[in-house]
Amino acid sequence: MLRKLAFDVLVAVENQDSYANLVLSRILRDAKVDSRDAGFVQELSFGAIRQKLFHEKIIELASARNSAEIETEALVVLRLGCYQLLEMRVPPHAAINESVNLAKKVCSKGAVGFVNAVLRKISANSASKWLDLALATATDQDAKLALRYSHPGWIIRALRQALDARGLAETLESCLAANNLPAKVSIVCLPGLSKPSDFSNFGPEGPASPLGVEISGNPTSIDAISTGKARVQDQGSQLAVLALTEAKLQIQDTNWLDVCAGPGGKAALLGALAAQQGVSLVANEILPHRVELVRAALVALPDVQLVQGDGRLIGGRNEQYSRILLDAPCTGLGALRRRPEARWKKAQDDIAELSKLQRELFDAAWAVLSPGGIIAYVVCSPHLSETTAQVSWALAKYQQEIELVSSNKILNGINANLRLDENFLTTQLWPHIHETDAMFIALFRKSVN
Repeated sequence: MLRKLAFDVLVAVENQDSYANLVLSRILRDAKVDSRDAGFVQELSFGAIRQKLFHEKIIELASARNSAEIETEALVVLRLGCYQLLEMRVPPHAAINESVNLAKKVCSKGAVGFVNAVLRKISANSASKWLDLALATATDQDAKLALRYSHPGWIIRALRQALDARGLAETLESCLAANNLPAKVSIVCLPGLSKPSDFSNFGPEGPASPLGVEISGNPTSIDAISTGKARVQDQGSQLAVLALTEAKLQIQDTNWLDVCAGPGGKAALLGALAAQQGVSLVANEILPHRVELVRAALVALPDVQLVQGDGRLIGGRNEQYSRILLDAPCTGLGALRRRPEARWKKAQDDIAELSKLQRELFDAAWAVLSPGGIIAYVVCSPHLSETTAQVSWALAKYQQEIELVSSNKILNGINANLRLDENFLTTQLWPHIHETDAMFIALFRKSVN
């Protein structure tokens, strides 16, 4: 049954363009599996998604067939079987037999024998041997990296350029390897509602955010999380909010705005900090289902005003805000370890449209930012077209009234262990260096005329 659940996750991701974490949660809830079995299903399904490129190459070598020619259901079963054989501590006979049994349920009759034969051939070699065989087919260094770390070539090139821009080009393989390690479960303690010491029995504090705790086990079993006093949230996201709220203003701090609030994690932290400082927060979100996610995230913060609307239209409002968070839609390349399907869902062609949207949202947010106020432009991506290129665009467009504030200096003041290079005014976090998602943070202050 467990392998069938993993199969259902992969099929939903492949055929229905679903997000792996969302479909997995639904499938596990409907199947009512215990936590140990849920862990097996998650490791198998997420791992098979993450290793898609490499394992499909192995399947092609073992079957002497192009993966595009293999029946979709059979290919998914083979990928699951391949992951068990090469990446998990599943005995080969169990991995093969259970995969064949799964094939009998979900594949055409003629595919069952094919699955059996291919998996037996795969089981005859170790993972390192298959890697050598796969690498022998690569035509250049990027192709080898793509196979070794199962990343599309365009993402490898984007990561190399982003790392090189920060003087970190030699860490590319460490970055790719980190993207293939499941992220630890991190929670944020909402100030005024909970504190890290409350969770000392669940895991250690840090390493990046002073409000973060890394826990083991099921977070929904913790009362403070189920009641909204703490939330599951990557520590890079926590730092983005803290950078904004710690930046110095040149105006009285009165009210804050979260332009793209869904799914609500950053809005909850902003709301808690706003309550402590006696200022108001407006959380805006365009999509109805994400509005409901924000509402759920704010369950312990009833004073936050939740608004549904297109963030590009906020420039027409009469309100002015002293602090604005623009957590803009992006490729999500900074969360590849957390969202295994993201590397296969996005394409280089998506960048132009996303870049246009990011600029339209910035224009709208800038229009309602009070002179002397701060806007945080944040994306979960290191892609230069979404990060430093957007900073250069904003500085050029609003050159008479805009100032770039050092987020690196602010964050080093919050946590000296981050050791962010203050020669750069903007912040680029990395999973292999800071143990966070690869969040980008830029702080802009509007000049007081």
